[in-house]
Amino acid sequence: MSEDFLKNPLSLFDIKGKVAIVTGASGAFGALSAKVLAGAGANVVLAAGRADELKKVAGECEALGAKVASVALRPGSEANCDKIVAAAVEKFGRVDILVVASGQNKVSKIVEQPAADFLDVMDSNVTQSWLMARSAGRQMLKQGQGGKVILMSSARGLLGHPAGYTAYCASKAAVDGITKALGCEWGPTGITVNAIGPTVFRSPLTEWMFGEDDRAKTVRAAFLSRVPKGRLGEPSDLAGPLLFLASKASDFYTGHILYADGGYTAG
Repeated sequence: MSEDFLKNPLSLFDIKGKVAIVTGASGAFGALSAKVLAGAGANVVLAAGRADELKKVAGECEALGAKVASVALRPGSEANCDKIVAAAVEKFGRVDILVVASGQNKVSKIVEQPAADFLDVMDSNVTQSWLMARSAGRQMLKQGQGGKVILMSSARGLLGHPAGYTAYCASKAAVDGITKALGCEWGPTGITVNAIGPTVFRSPLTEWMFGEDDRAKTVRAAFLSRVPKGRLGEPSDLAGPLLFLASKASDFYTGHILYADGGYTAG
């Protein structure tokens, strides 16, 4: 085995010139992913349903020096997923990295939750991940040079939650299953398939938990009693795992869920 990498170990994390698709690019994790990859030198293809937010993220990626293509589509159908991949190929000629960051949650106790809500969460988190991985994987297989697929899981794919999370927990457990199955299926091809499973990290939806009012303090204290690191997650805590999974550094890792959780799932 060559040890040339020892002359420059940081080269293992080099993704300059790679072509990355990010779905859900207008959301918290999607926008962060796009900007991390852009800042690391990748060309990025951004997909999301909200054109105004997409334009904003595209501008931020361009400010980091990246070449950007935007597609105002959600990966909600086979046709949309194929169009997103086609846009990447048309603009940059290939697809090297896929980050599926689109998804949603609808919180409700099971006896009160409409079946339509459960199915909607499963569609957004599971079916769309499967469809997008399939479309991008077809292109990567055609190229014959491997690739990186990164799905968005959660600590809730491993652990339950008492506050009405049956749909979300089920959906993220299914994402974990897709990750493991595709890791096995595509292992010989050079395509790696991994997932990031965060716990609570700072975003517009969770910003209230970082506050100093009584409710935030109470909820945060109860939650942090199970987090060995003793704090909530910050966007930078997701940036490192993302870059690792998108780069050559993770070539021997596949079918793996990397928990960005401060030790939450360890206890």
